[in-house]
Amino acid sequence: MSDHAFVIGGTRFIGRHTVEELLASGYEVTIFNRGNRENPFADDDRVSTLQGDRTEDADLRRAALDLEPGPDVVVDCVAYYPRDVHTATDIFAEVDAYVSISSGAAYGANRIPKREDETPLCECSAEQAVDDSMASYGPRKAECDRAIAAAAERGVNAMAVRPPVVYGPHDYTERFDYWIDRVDTHDRIVVPGDGTNLWHLVFVEDVASALRVVAEEGEPGEAYNVGDGHAPILGEWVDLLAEACDTHVEKVYASERELGTVGLAPTDFPIYRAYPHLLETAKLRALGWEPTPHEESLAATVADHRESDRTGRENGPDRETEERLLDVLDTVE
Repeated sequence: MSDHAFVIGGTRFIGRHTVEELLASGYEVTIFNRGNRENPFADDDRVSTLQGDRTEDADLRRAALDLEPGPDVVVDCVAYYPRDVHTATDIFAEVDAYVSISSGAAYGANRIPKREDETPLCECSAEQAVDDSMASYGPRKAECDRAIAAAAERGVNAMAVRPPVVYGPHDYTERFDYWIDRVDTHDRIVVPGDGTNLWHLVFVEDVASALRVVAEEGEPGEAYNVGDGHAPILGEWVDLLAEACDTHVEKVYASERELGTVGLAPTDFPIYRAYPHLLETAKLRALGWEPTPHEESLAATVADHRESDRTGRENGPDRETEERLLDVLDTVE
């Protein structure tokens, strides 16, 4: 009999790829969500579905009863608040593994690289723990990870996986789509700064495989960083995307002052970060996990982008403003 995995979420982005990873590894899967979105596994007899709202304790407890005997593994893709982790680790205290998706944003100090057992996490106030704004996202994820550690002290086999920004097929955030669209559509684009800013990213399929590996091999109470094997700087990402799109694009670098001539700032561009964000992944690799080479990850990502209606254009400067800036820079030259 196959192991049974219960995935909280499971139909949009990371959750969707996680279900696919678990199926490919021989698991039977049950997904639990509100049923508000199309289910890509509706016709797959290896996947069953339970409907409910994970923020309602009674819904999650009812789902656990419907699963008797309980699942072997629980993967929590939508634990955004500490109470989510406290509730889930209570309900599923007896499973072989409970793995929650955390975030690199949980780190509360600038270090290069950020290490799981060394870099301090964000503090989280009582107000932040229940706040729903992006300003509290990092603190909330840090508190979720502390809830994981507390559950492990009670004997729950609970663990966390910390990704940075995730890219890949079905990415509804469209942050990475902005750059694919620019590279695939135009032969000359603006890159903020000098192109050397570094924000570690991770391919979605690698997050999915990390969740499975940690469930099977991880240690209770531990958190594991996950990220691409190589962390390109922004200018290099543009070059890699041009190669994946089989095109050529001229990168025009613009300083903060030059961007300001058209009312822009470097942070108006997606995946720009002034201070480098790099996650050490040796702890996860020690479990046997390996990242996907960029040649493969970007080929899949670009192919999906082209088949979708995503452009990512709302995540960065509009093309008219970008062209005005290019004209300004040409005049300066």
